[in-house]
This record gives sequence, C-alpha cells and structure tokens, in this order.
Amino acid sequence: MTFKQFLLDKRISAAIQDSGYITPTPIQSRSIPKILKGHDVMGLAQTGTGKTAAFTIPILQQLLTSNKRHLCALVLVPTRELAEQIHLTNIKLGKGTDLRSIAIYGGVSKNRQIAKLRKGINVAIACPGRLLDLHGDEHIDLSHIKVLVLDEADRMCDMGFMPDIRRIIKLLPNQRQTLFFAATMPDDIKHLANKILKEPVRIQIGKISPTKSVEQVLYPVPQGLKKSLLFAILKQTSTGRVLIFTRTKYKARNLARDLTKRGYRAVALQGDMSQNKRQRAIDGFRRTKYDILVATDVASRGIDVVDISHVINYDIPDSSETYTHRIGRTGRASKTGEAFTFASLEDTRLLREIEKDLGSPIKRKTLQDFNYGNFIPENQFQTKYSKQKRSARPRRHRQKRKLRNKAKKAHNKQ
Repeated sequence: MTFKQFLLDKRISAAIQDSGYITPTPIQSRSIPKILKGHDVMGLAQTGTGKTAAFTIPILQQLLTSNKRHLCALVLVPTRELAEQIHLTNIKLGKGTDLRSIAIYGGVSKNRQIAKLRKGINVAIACPGRLLDLHGDEHIDLSHIKVLVLDEADRMCDMGFMPDIRRIIKLLPNQRQTLFFAATMPDDIKHLANKILKEPVRIQIGKISPTKSVEQVLYPVPQGLKKSLLFAILKQTSTGRVLIFTRTKYKARNLARDLTKRGYRAVALQGDMSQNKRQRAIDGFRRTKYDILVATDVASRGIDVVDISHVINYDIPDSSETYTHRIGRTGRASKTGEAFTFASLEDTRLLREIEKDLGSPIKRKTLQDFNYGNFIPENQFQTKYSKQKRSARPRRHRQKRKLRNKAKKAHNKQ
C-alpha cells in the first residue's frame, strides 16, 4: 500500500513525500481510510508506530473543505512536549495549504497563544488545563469542532486529567467525529471510550504489551507470607522510588503503616482521601519525601512520576490491560525499571489469563534465603499450561464404568 491510494489532496501528498514518508505504517494504513470516511476510531498502539500521522493526515484532508475561519479540530494531549511534536507534524504535513495550527499548554505566557488564536486557527493541539483557562476567558471558541482527538488517553488518565477532559467534551458539539488513541486500555479508559465514541472502529497494532525497558519478575508466594516477602525484597534490592499496588484501600493503608514502622518512608494513596491529602501524598512521593507509595488502581490516577524504579504488584491485577498499565509506571523516559508480581495459588486463573494475553510467561524467581515454609515456589505456576494427561488408573475406571453401562442397557432391552 502507498499513500497515493488514499486519494489525498495533491498539496498534502507532496508534503507527505517531502517529509520522508514512503509507505504507510500498519496503524496508518488501517486508520486513515476509516477516519476519511468519518468513522469514530479507537486506536491501540504504542508510541513510535506512526500514530500522529495516522490522524493528522486525514484531519488535514477533511479540513480543506471546512470553513477556514473556525477552529474545527481539537487534539487533547497530556504534555507540552507531545503538543509541540504534533503541532510540528501539522506544520510539515499542512505545508502548501492555508490551514493553521497552534500548540496550547501551560507554563508559558498566555499572550502569544491568545494573539495567535485571534488570527484564526483550524487545528488546536492542547493540554486540558490551559485550554480550559483560555475558554473560560473567552479566547477560544469550541462550538465548531468537527473532530476531537484524545492522544495518549491512558497517560492523561494517569496525570489526573479525566475531570478536565469531561468538562471539555461537554463544551463540544455532539455531532462530531472522535478519535481515541492509547497504548493501554484499563477499565477507566474503557469506560470513557465507551461513553464518547459512537460505533467506533477498533484498531489494535500488536499486543497490548509492556515496554521492553521493564524487567518483569513473578514471585510465587503463599498469601500469608506476602508481607514478609515484600520486606525481604526491599531489604535485598537496591530501589529508588517504589510504587506498590494492592487490591483494597484497607490493605494499602495497613501496608503503608507497617512499612513506616520498619523505617521506610512510605505513604498510602486511598480513594477516600480528601483532594488535599491525596495531592500531598503524590507531591511527597514526587519530591522524594516518601520513597514508597502504596495505592489501589482507582487511587493511583494522577500519579505521573518519571523516575519510579520499581512497581510491585502486591496483589495481582485482574486483567492484562491493568497489569500493563501498572508496570508501565516504571521504565519511562529512556530509563529501565523492574516490575515484581506476587502470586499465590488462588491467583492461578488470573495469572494464566495475563500471560496468555502477553504472549509469553513472566520470569519466575525465588528469593534466596527466604523461609517459604512448606511452600515450594519452584513447583508453582508451571510456564507451560498444557492439559495434564489423565492417569491410567482413572481411565481404567472409566472403561469399567462404560462396560457396566452397556451391560445395563442390554439387560433393559431384554
């Protein structure tokens, strides 16, 4: 497939060629035709797959026939760096057209952004907070938006932008096209996607798998020894910032308390905390007042700390998406990280499902010199989940039972 098959405007085709694009990547070849036809799209793909061009090219094509005086396309992103990157892509691919774009984000003066908006903009690539500020001051009109893009939606969720995104969506026309892109699909992201997308085309490139910069390790352990194993691992392992996931807020609170008693600088993040306490806990973790943050999946929304060295799944997650999302908190920004998962016998089903979706088993490990009691970790969770052969003895019993049943039937017929 080539870009010529999309029948694009010759100015956009020339810009694509000048930008060095030769053949569409898988996400581009699957997304561009659907977006050009007006479909909502749910795209699951990692960074580096050509995702930005996958939505930028069809949006520019569609806007060529729109009213150039209005802002018609809005791309929401989590960071200023991504906003600038997508803005530059719009400039390169829109070269030769009269379409104009802007990157909107905080941390800089509003004045230059306001001045540019007054001149007329067709595409806005924006971080949610600054966009709402500009809209509140009536510097930006969102009433003509035809296409909404949520890029790195899972990352925006991590950074606590969901309330802002919901506010922004309420400001947009109901009749619009929505494009939704993420690398992982945890439950809260699924819920948002289901709410705002209309009969979307789902496009997934590759497996939803963890980044290669994260080393994954599984520790088989009895339920009653998990806490002791955690303390032993923390003692033996050189760690920086550690994020520990538990299934309940009660367990998060108790575990953080026990860690503090042992001299660790730990804090819990629970769903029922006030916003002020929650923010103090996250800021304390970010600024190294605390080395360990213990959280549930729900409470962990809003944690965006780059240099987390270890993620520990004290309780195994309930899906491969949640697993991938959790351990994706480490190994960011060109750094490596480690993800440890504790698994007890009652976690067998969940572990099998996660490993099946990942496409490979998680490396098993036993902690040296740890007293496992009667539990033999090496014998747990065999990496090959083949059906066990039936023993010869039960087979003989089944054969005898069949013969007896046949004899009974023959007797009844007589």
